[in-house]
Amino acid sequence: MGTNGSTVLEPLRQGLPPLDPGAVSTSASCALPARYEAVGGARKFTSATLDRWELSERFDDVALVVSELVTNALRHAVPADACQDDVQGPPVRLHLMRWASRLVCAVRDPSVESPEARGGEEDFSAESGRGLFLVDSFSDSWGWHPLAGTLRSKVVWALFRVGPE
Repeated sequence: MGTNGSTVLEPLRQGLPPLDPGAVSTSASCALPARYEAVGGARKFTSATLDRWELSERFDDVALVVSELVTNALRHAVPADACQDDVQGPPVRLHLMRWASRLVCAVRDPSVESPEARGGEEDFSAESGRGLFLVDSFSDSWGWHPLAGTLRSKVVWALFRVGPE
């Protein structure tokens, strides 16, 4: 496995018509520091990007998913002692990619561990533990993909249909 766009996007083809990974009509990316305040920054970045792409009507669902993915990355994938000035850069990165009929939100973090949704009987009164349930509920599909090579990390993504297929 590599770290190029076609490898990262491979799982997005499951159950959908073929998609040329080079045909991304537009994309945006931002680095996020290892602080929980970064979740608000990710939401602002998402809002500005969706406004530019004339997709602001999707902000509520997309921002909720982005918030959950970034929070999960910060809570479960970033080491507690992550240094802000690490030479490899910030530990979490948000990518937004748009095609004519699809929007993908992808969050890269430094862990190679699988994200885990809580199974069985959920305690919906609990203050945490529902993040991936929300991602699954508000996006059309989601998944994750490990990255090999020098990045040795993973990408957790969520797909939204934004127009006709």
